[in-house]
Amino acid sequence: MVKKYEELKGKRVVVTGGASGIGKATVQRFVDEGAKVVAFDINEKALEAVKAEIPGLAGTVAVDVSSEESVVNGFKKVDELIGGIDVLVSNAGISVRKKFVETDFAQWRKVMGINLDGMFLCCKEAVSRMMPQKSGVILMTASTNGMEGHPYYTDYNASKAGVILLGRSLALECAPYVRVNSVCPGYVLTPMQRAEYTDEMLAVVNEGIPMKRHAEPEEVAALYAFLASDEAKYITGQHIPIDGGETA
Repeated sequence: MVKKYEELKGKRVVVTGGASGIGKATVQRFVDEGAKVVAFDINEKALEAVKAEIPGLAGTVAVDVSSEESVVNGFKKVDELIGGIDVLVSNAGISVRKKFVETDFAQWRKVMGINLDGMFLCCKEAVSRMMPQKSGVILMTASTNGMEGHPYYTDYNASKAGVILLGRSLALECAPYVRVNSVCPGYVLTPMQRAEYTDEMLAVVNEGIPMKRHAEPEEVAALYAFLASDEAKYITGQHIPIDGGETA
């Protein structure tokens, strides 16, 4: 990976859900940019693997983003490891493919707890550090599912719509010092996607995408690097699709 954004060198970055998929690719990209990166994930075994694969990591912390205590303790560890935060990529999320009538309240609460409560909790910790220093960037993984309806993902869709409006509202409160944007991926070839879709299902999906393929996690990571850079310093309060033209 060629370093592109010199201003990201030395930046203190936290990536949640950083042990797989988009999160892992984003961790790698910011490390390649020379940033000091701490990865959060609930999967301790996966974190150990990431630590071995990406030796330039500043640290990893096992965090359950749906738990206030876990998030607060995670950011205290960040303070110890890298002395604060300049960029938050709040990415941790889950989805469960199921009809609405088969979705019980426990599943709804779990999805909301991770996908929306987790964003709130991580943003809360980041903002409390960024506003006093009058600088910072918060980036959240939403989804094109938060922009339009899709069957079988009512809880996921609702959570991602909430992420988009959380980001837009937070951007207004934190301007002009802290920029806040959401990224809305369409179909991305991640382990989560692989777990829910067969090869045949993936092929059908690809036919409906103008680019005729899923995104690679690294392509989403590249958008995060751009949005964190000075080249995006006038972009805030936005939700930006990266979907191969699907929502067009």
